[in-house]
Amino acid sequence: MRIALFTETFLPKVDGIVTRLRHTIDHLQRNGDRVLVLAPDGGLREYKGAKVHGIPGLPLPLYPELKLAFPPIGTKEVIEKFKPDLIHVVNPAILGLGGIYYAKTMKIPLVASYHTHLPQYAQHYGLGALEGVVWEFLKATHNQAKLNLCTSTAMVEELLNHGIERVDLWQRGVDTEMFQPDLASQEMRSRLSQGNPDSPLLLYVGRVSAEKQIDQIKPVLEAIPEARLAIVGDGPNREALEATFAGTNTNFVGYLEGLELASAYASADAFIFPSRTETLGLVLLEAMAAGCPVVAANSGGIPDIVTDGENGYLFEVDDPDGAITATKRLLEATAERETLRNNARKEAEKWGWAAATKQLQGYYQSVVNAECLTTAA
Repeated sequence: MRIALFTETFLPKVDGIVTRLRHTIDHLQRNGDRVLVLAPDGGLREYKGAKVHGIPGLPLPLYPELKLAFPPIGTKEVIEKFKPDLIHVVNPAILGLGGIYYAKTMKIPLVASYHTHLPQYAQHYGLGALEGVVWEFLKATHNQAKLNLCTSTAMVEELLNHGIERVDLWQRGVDTEMFQPDLASQEMRSRLSQGNPDSPLLLYVGRVSAEKQIDQIKPVLEAIPEARLAIVGDGPNREALEATFAGTNTNFVGYLEGLELASAYASADAFIFPSRTETLGLVLLEAMAAGCPVVAANSGGIPDIVTDGENGYLFEVDDPDGAITATKRLLEATAERETLRNNARKEAEKWGWAAATKQLQGYYQSVVNAECLTTAA
């Protein structure tokens, strides 16, 4: 099958969506499918055998790492030359609208997928009054698709409740070969803790942006003064957060990739994740694959992954001391911690990328077959 993939974000951007797309493209190409990626131009022209068609874009004012890219004249010819059997739009916003337009005008079956919980993001950027408008936009765009995919059961239910149709679950995936418990090292622990490897080490990995609510970790540090926090990643809120965490035992590490990132997960005592806006939380699965127990908000797609007291600890979003209590509980559970680590790894092992991509291929085939039957009729 030939798939034209429209995405608002791709390499060199680093985030959970790009990670999912990287592994999906890799496995689709390995399985004999052919992929054309249409994304904001990041200088890349090919990835794992898939052609990447970069489209010029402008940085988003509130989030310069993201680009607004409008399909220019000539995009139709690129699609016609590729001859896709299906168009898949990822988080349709600007570029994705172009994908929807070309699917409709060129009569190509359309699949859409939902990865970023935009209505809740609006609240964190002071645009809460627009939440209803955002839902109407999402409904209008996603209901153009023959199938809409979400990455957690909570998001499937939420989209259905807001009038989005033909919704199904695209199962989670994680690289269990890359992320391994045995990559724990004293050297990495010392680096993350700024030379204090014997102190309890908390880890956050992900975008450093307002909607991730990283500032909610500060009360945890204040309640556990002997603990150290390493924040791995970058984003538009870094400068503000550096000011917020001034005077605490916090290390803003910046981006880590590959084995360094895997070692960071494996070397920490707890992965702490306060975000309430997660559709899935891929970094949680990466941490668990590395055997790092999780402390996370009981919200969004997170309960699909974390079972409280079994492979990590959850806290309620309306409990102001919830994150503190859960983190203390984990750090004090010295006798249980090895069991938590093993259970976290076992949960992650259920969700390899090969299985997730095979499921996606089944969805693709069903949409194409249904379109063929409609055309024949």
